[in-house]
Amino acid sequence: MTENNQATAVAEDPAKVVDGIIKKDSWTSDDYNELLCQLYAMGDAADKFRTIVNDMETANPNPAGAAAIKIGVSRLLCSRFDDALKALNAATENAEKYYFLGIYYQALSKYADAAKVFAKAIQKGKDTQEVQMLCAESMALSGDMSAAKSTAKKIDSASADGLYIKGLIAELEGFSQEAFDAYDDAVEMDHSRAMFRLAYFLDLRGNDEEAMDLYQACLSCPPVYCNTLLNLAILYEDQGKYDDAIRLLNDLLMNNPSHPRAKLYMRDVCASKDMFYDEDKARRIAKRNAVLDIPVTDFELSVRARNCLKKMNIITLGDLVRTSEAELLGYKNFGETSLREIKEMLTAKGLRLGQALEEAQEYNTAGTYTSFSMGDGYVGTAVEGDDSVLSRTIESIEFSVRSRRVLEQLGIRTLGELAARSEIELMSQKNFGQTSLNEMKQKLTEFGLEFRKV
Repeated sequence: MTENNQATAVAEDPAKVVDGIIKKDSWTSDDYNELLCQLYAMGDAADKFRTIVNDMETANPNPAGAAAIKIGVSRLLCSRFDDALKALNAATENAEKYYFLGIYYQALSKYADAAKVFAKAIQKGKDTQEVQMLCAESMALSGDMSAAKSTAKKIDSASADGLYIKGLIAELEGFSQEAFDAYDDAVEMDHSRAMFRLAYFLDLRGNDEEAMDLYQACLSCPPVYCNTLLNLAILYEDQGKYDDAIRLLNDLLMNNPSHPRAKLYMRDVCASKDMFYDEDKARRIAKRNAVLDIPVTDFELSVRARNCLKKMNIITLGDLVRTSEAELLGYKNFGETSLREIKEMLTAKGLRLGQALEEAQEYNTAGTYTSFSMGDGYVGTAVEGDDSVLSRTIESIEFSVRSRRVLEQLGIRTLGELAARSEIELMSQKNFGQTSLNEMKQKLTEFGLEFRKV
């Protein structure tokens, strides 16, 4: 998860609050958190803030010292990340500087870097529970669980921050029930990060209604993260509530017009709203996918055939249609009798061996595809690249909920495993569209990787 700390809050007069903070010579973390709760309460306040940032830069084009923090944070809130880093690097060497550098690195999903600078902020005297929580969070999201657990010990375990970190570590280590319980307890204390993470946790597991309720609750529990608006918009789109999705994305783009994912999803939602929906075709695809998900153990096969399929990690009919006759016959102890059994079984369901491979080839040459439900037993081909990049976990990279859901269904845990898949295999997934594919391609490109060629 990457939470972009851009907030929407309800305030009596957010513009006045923002004006008061703007007049200060420099900003602290308290000022920043107050801005998060006020800036995005209304569009004109956000517009005014961007104008003020431009005025500040005109008056002080090369900020340094205390003023550099103020301008650096302003640029960060406007998503001008390169400019923000330049200003923050020129700021006075103190705890506040490293606190804001941590916020900067978190916004870019560079969690290992964020953990280092948060630790430095603590060393320089900003040893608050909030910073300890942010440090532990960054360590956990970067994959350094040992350091995260060590830092978590310094946080009151009964506090909302402590429960949130406990839930995050449990979730990343695969202890779902423990994570849910910890998040739920933190949410009872109105912890905004825990509320978002619990919504996200339920969203990934298909509990759409509960996730939507929590995302909606997040909207009235500042700070509200950009990803709350994005993920809720995606759920609305999935349910055909296009106007609600567009409203949320408009709210986000009003306050952050350069947000790339919001612009991408807006195009996707608008296209979905205008697209003709073929219900008969959708039912046919759903019926076919249901057939492909049937386990081969549901059919009467000889012991030899069953054992061979199990050893080849062929679990469903979908796995079989992605396997050729030659592959089956090339396996040890697999003979013509077993092959005939399997072909008869597939024929009874209107399928055949190698069917998915043939259709994938048709996609490659004709530019069309047929929807398939992919099994979890797929083993990708080897991918060349730096081991540290290939082993980087998907969890440490910012993906949309929809993309993460597909990756989780496929058992894809690292960038290397993602690069081992083809575009066709991903596009065959349920509720997976061109927007998610473009998102994954962009992430792979950032790390010098690409999808496997068909």
